[in-house]
Amino acid sequence: MRLVSSAENSSLDWKAQYPYIEDIGDGRGYTAGIIGFCSGTGDMLDLVELYTDRKPGNVLAEYLPALRRVDGSDSHDGLDPGYPGDWRRAARDAGFRQAQDDERDRVYFDPAVRQGKADGLRALGQFAYYDAIVMHGDGSDPLSFRSIRKRALRTAKAPSRGGDEVSYLNAFLDARVWAMRQEEAHRDTSRVDTAQRVFLRERNLDLDPPLVWKVYGDSYRID
Repeated sequence: MRLVSSAENSSLDWKAQYPYIEDIGDGRGYTAGIIGFCSGTGDMLDLVELYTDRKPGNVLAEYLPALRRVDGSDSHDGLDPGYPGDWRRAARDAGFRQAQDDERDRVYFDPAVRQGKADGLRALGQFAYYDAIVMHGDGSDPLSFRSIRKRALRTAKAPSRGGDEVSYLNAFLDARVWAMRQEEAHRDTSRVDTAQRVFLRERNLDLDPPLVWKVYGDSYRID
């Protein structure tokens, strides 16, 4: 969580990100919360629906019709001006923080770890998968995590298929960088180049601390 937060939020304190919300100009509308749920990509809608199922009448429930309308776009129609402030209010509720945790695990973390283990990858590879799913999603489009993995498998075997783990991860990160460069908002590839590749060059496949890396020019360390 701290590794991904260094790239997503320029901070190791991922638990401080529950109230975070802004439009970062990437065409995905509002980006918010611990893993960058977006109003334009459906995962924010799923989160608010889950929260509302658990706590009807919560401060975000009134925005559900607007979230359904703006899904797939960068529009704020029906969300402004109150939504960012109400998101921050909701984040004071332990139930909303738990909903963020649960959706993060369901949509991103658990699928990444499950696929990583199936491919014979240790902690570094599972982290690389998780970071890719967070940014690209797990859909069927050419830039999704699933497509990035398929691209890597065309040039290297996964360890579960008899391949070398380092060689496969190099192929996966090459495919990831290719995908990132197809979108202007993701063309800075330092979260791969000066973070994940650092650990790979060190052959630190278990992510044993201390971990020292940079993202977007900022330095981080986990002991």
